[in-house]
Amino acid sequence: MAVDTRFYASLGVLTLESAAALTGAEPVGDPATPITAIAAADQAKPGELAFLEGEGAGQPALSPDLNVLVVGDAARGRVPEGVSYLVARQPRLAHNIIARALFKPRHQQAQERVALSPSAEIHPGAELGAGVVVGAGAAIGEGTVICPNVVIGPGVQIGRNGFIGAGASLHCALLGDHVTLLAGARIGETGFGVTPGPNGLEDAPHFGRVILQDHVTVGANTCIDRGVFADTIVGERTKIDNLCQIAHNVVLGRSVIVAAFGGISGSVRVGDGSMLGGRVGIADHVKVGAGVSLAGSAGLFRDVADGETWGGTPAKPIRQWMREVAWLAKQTSAKKRD
Repeated sequence: MAVDTRFYASLGVLTLESAAALTGAEPVGDPATPITAIAAADQAKPGELAFLEGEGAGQPALSPDLNVLVVGDAARGRVPEGVSYLVARQPRLAHNIIARALFKPRHQQAQERVALSPSAEIHPGAELGAGVVVGAGAAIGEGTVICPNVVIGPGVQIGRNGFIGAGASLHCALLGDHVTLLAGARIGETGFGVTPGPNGLEDAPHFGRVILQDHVTVGANTCIDRGVFADTIVGERTKIDNLCQIAHNVVLGRSVIVAAFGGISGSVRVGDGSMLGGRVGIADHVKVGAGVSLAGSAGLFRDVADGETWGGTPAKPIRQWMREVAWLAKQTSAKKRD
């Protein structure tokens, strides 16, 4: 997916040669190859820089349009013929450095000294409370209520008849109609991505968005992080409780329920109509089918097929988990009698 310039300001274009100078990587191929944006390797278009690590086991196929890469030494053999590339000791770190040279989040740039930007589009039928800040290029639809002290970042789009609770903040986000955010919700912050660097750990930049479809509800003090390259998406009529964490690149289907203290790691997929009990935790890249139920406090580390009910930590099919719990209780009771 192309970087959305409503949320990220372009800082210019690099070439393979200038990117090599910036990162200390070895250039291979045409030094004049332009680098105009960044992307994941399976989605990259011409001019969009992607990175490869390792020998490729379990990784998605490369985009046929990809023409510029940064790779580790072990990944040289995966570079398609005709693609220019950089060889770096830490390709993810080199990619991060180049990404920061290409784009900067607009909400991290110097802001206007007015609460409501002149370039924002606020429908006359919207209601704004005291202390609301609306950034450049943002839009708020008819009938939407914005409570006091909400911060709406540059380019954020909010549909009709929404409700944004007091003190919430929104960046790099697109909201449909009838979306409800309760007080203190944080939408579109950078996710938790860490890359080792020469001076220690570095925060990985994020250039995706958050998309909340129609009739979504997000509870108080819940955080939904924007994607790294792709989007974090919450499907229509999905309901998320208070104090939940939805990480970058997560996709929740339609009418999903996430109860309080739920924690969903990066790139998880949850199918339509699934229900996650309180304190459920899901490890990264797990796929949860449609109509799945996860019992409270379940810790899920592997994929679940449609319609199943799982519980426990590590989570497993509910009948198996209950048998194991019953067996353990029986064993401990027997020892007490002895």
